[in-house]
Amino acid sequence: MPSKKALVRRPSPRLGEGLVTHIEREKVDADLAVEQWEAYVEALRTHGWETIEVDSADDCPDSVFVEDTVVMYKNVALIARPGAESRRDETAGIEEAVAGLGCSVNWIWEPGTLEGGDVLKIGDTVYVGRGGRTNAAGVQQLRAAFEPLGARVVAVPVSKVLHLKSAVTALPDGTVIGHIPKMDTPSLFARFLPVPEEAGSHVVLLGGAKLLMAASAPKTAELFADLGYEPVVVDISEFEKLEGCVTCLSVRLRDLYA
Repeated sequence: MPSKKALVRRPSPRLGEGLVTHIEREKVDADLAVEQWEAYVEALRTHGWETIEVDSADDCPDSVFVEDTVVMYKNVALIARPGAESRRDETAGIEEAVAGLGCSVNWIWEPGTLEGGDVLKIGDTVYVGRGGRTNAAGVQQLRAAFEPLGARVVAVPVSKVLHLKSAVTALPDGTVIGHIPKMDTPSLFARFLPVPEEAGSHVVLLGGAKLLMAASAPKTAELFADLGYEPVVVDISEFEKLEGCVTCLSVRLRDLYA
């Protein structure tokens, strides 16, 4: 029986100081961000997910983007080593949370860097983006951790966006979705569906036909509904100002052993 637990982390009061790499900086409304985060967490709960709040890291502006700190495969938690040095203190709280859930814990070690936003899992295929925040040594260490467990690790170049999952995610049937102008090599994916908006590239699979996605991609939501999916829409405008998307605000734990 798959598990439906999701790790989340409350936004830091310093959220507005978070990193931006590929976009212009805009002022973040911290109060609105907290409201949006609470609505996001509520959407997970409403659709049957048990949310586990990781201890907040108020001194880490980007800590709400909890997905970047760990990669899960089966029962193994691979603690990331963020490519952005300012984010390295974020991993301690996550390590505690996954260990508390009974996961087997591994680490990315220096000189490797890897952020969870660069990892897209589709069945036993683990795509890892090699880009600004994840280096070749990080990719090698991910392979070493997950290939013995049955994963097939595929490295993908990423240069136009922050993370692989800023460019692509996947529908429940395994079709990869992405916005072509933000992708380096769409041809790497056997089944690929282009979407009309950048924010439409990001979905969280809630279960069944339900897809959690951002309010900023209405045309893509229509496309998915037309394909028989049920978009569950949340407004995450304040996180989008920091290159955040629906996937990076939680870590979904689907394969914990009971």
